[in-house]
Order: sequence, then C-alpha cells, then structure tokens
Amino acid sequence: MKLRNVFAMITAAAMTLSLAACSGQSTASSTSSASSDSSSSAASESSVSSEKSTASEESSGASYTIGICNYVDDASLNQIVENINARLAEIESEQGITINVKYDNCNADANVMNQIIANFAADNVDLMVGVATPVAMAMQSATEDSKKPVVFAAVSDPVGAGLVASLEEPGSNVTGSSDNLDTNSVMNLIFAQNPDAKKIGLLYDVGQDSSTAAIEHAKAYLDDKGVEYVERTATTAEEVALAAQALVSDGVDAVFTPTDNTIMKAELAIYETFADAGIPHYTGADSFALNGAFLGYGVDYANLGRETADMIASILTEGKDPATTPVITFDNGTATVNTEICEKLGFDFDTVSEAFAPYCTRVEEITTAESFSDLES
Repeated sequence: MKLRNVFAMITAAAMTLSLAACSGQSTASSTSSASSDSSSSAASESSVSSEKSTASEESSGASYTIGICNYVDDASLNQIVENINARLAEIESEQGITINVKYDNCNADANVMNQIIANFAADNVDLMVGVATPVAMAMQSATEDSKKPVVFAAVSDPVGAGLVASLEEPGSNVTGSSDNLDTNSVMNLIFAQNPDAKKIGLLYDVGQDSSTAAIEHAKAYLDDKGVEYVERTATTAEEVALAAQALVSDGVDAVFTPTDNTIMKAELAIYETFADAGIPHYTGADSFALNGAFLGYGVDYANLGRETADMIASILTEGKDPATTPVITFDNGTATVNTEICEKLGFDFDTVSEAFAPYCTRVEEITTAESFSDLES
C-alpha cells in the first residue's frame, strides 16, 4: 500500500514538471532539454567553461619547492635574488601555481654553503638555484648522483668553470644565466676617456673564477696596446683596502675590476681612496658604480634575475630539460657612470658620455648608495 502511494506521488510530480516545461516556466529540466540552437550553444559554452574551470583548479593545485643559495651579500647578487623572487611571484599568479622558496646566504663560507645545499637536498627541493660561480659548482657536485635540476645565476664563464659542456647544449642537469663580461669593451672605455693612460691597475681576487678569464683578456689587451699594468689581488675586505692604497702608490691612471664578488663587497670602503687620488675605477657591473666606482659596465642584473626565474619556471612547469636548455646570455652594452664620482674626478658627464657613446649601447647615470632599493626610496 505504501509503495503505491509513493509511486503515485512520483507520477504526480513528473506531470507537474512536464506542465511547467510546456508553459515556459524556467526550470533546470527545461533548460537542459531545450532543443533550440541557442540553447545548445549555451550548453556547449557552459561545458567549455566547466572544463576550463576544472583545468584551472588542477593547475592551482600544483606546488613546487626550490632552494636558492646566494654566495655573498652584495648589491649585484642581492638584486638578482630580489628579481628572481619578484618574477616567481608573478608566475605563481599567472599560472595558478605555488612556488615555495627556501633562501639562504653562505657569505662566501664554503662550509656554510655546503651545509645549505645539504639542507636543500634533505628537504627534497624540486630545483636548486646557485647565485654566483662557487655556489653553482658546489650544487653541481652535490647533485651528481641525483641529477636534481640546478639553475645558476650570474656565472661569468660557465664553460670554463666546467658547469656546462657548451652554452647551447649544457649537457647535464645544470644550466642557467651568464653575466659574461666583454672585457675589451671596458678597456676601450678607459682609453676613450683618457687616451694617454700609461699604467692600468688590475684589482681582483685571484680565487674568484669570475675574474680569471676577464683579467687574462685585460692583460692581453694592454700587452697589444703596449700599456703597462700592475696587478693587486686580495681575498678579504682588509686586503682589498690595502690593495687599493697600493695602487694609488703605484701611480696608476685607472683601475679595472671585473665581476669580482670580493672587490664588489668592499667597494663602499675603497671608492673614496680612488676618488680622492683622482683615479677612475672601471668595473664589470653597475652595482660597483652604485657603491662608488666611477663606472660599471655590463649586464642588467634585474633583467638577469627575471630571465633566470622564467627558466626556473619552464623547468618546473613545462618539464624542460636543463641538459638541452641553452644558457641565457646578455648584451653587455650599458655603461653606468656615477655622476658624483665623475664630478669629484673633475670630469664633465656630457663629455664623458660623448666619448663612451661609440663603445656602448647607452650611458646611464647613478649616484652612490648601498643598494638599488635606496635609490627608489
């Protein structure tokens, strides 16, 4: 008896829905069963929208963890890290993914660096990022067995350092971005400003791989030109200060430093030594000029950081293989002049810019500060 009553109620409900559909009332049943072309189109669009929504939800569920180790606390390398993080945040938003960043700075301490990398391995990060040559080489060694992807940033000579087989075909689990310095271009700037320069000082850390090739190129250039040069090397801040004073005593007409992290870290402590002596300091990065050198020539480190982040994302989200992902290189065409030091040296900025113009793509101005963010505040 109860079953009959239930059946009767279901039948009555079905008849009610059928009448409602015939009378044009909007119901879920009438919408899904409509036979007009417009209704079919709407249903199709709804289906595509649903598929897109599902795909978006699946994408937003993807989560990755990377470990970034910075070699030393200086303006150039810090700018790279800041821009890697900023670009990764944009990529998270664009792709609906999560990228967890573990960051540390070893402050040029090899033992600390190796411990940081070991911690990244223990945390099973999806990818490691080594900022500067020593960190990249340590990460390469640490991932030799696991083949965990490694992306380096600001390695001047990745082939010479043994990180990659070639810039086009790295050949293993390591690739990244290079800030290779066009040394001859910097040398050209020195003599564009002072054609009569007779003695050039070379200031660098002999233990920095980033300086090795650049210094050899500088020596070859000066030998071909028949110009004398004096080498002064240092491995600590105190030694850098002594080396700077020694170059003043040597009576050099200008000083050249490549993308050397040891000298970069000490630039704020030595720039007045050179400026007071009337000696222009020509260097391999705009961060040197930020910290008081007369000129910095080289890559845009903010852009290098962003390009490195794009490479990181392509390996994580697109499955790109580091072995076949070409190393990113940049046009070393920007000369950055510290206008305060330019004036202190007795140079006219417009005259200097005109002299430099044939040897670089553009000349930019900067004033002395500790970090690039200080200029923005």
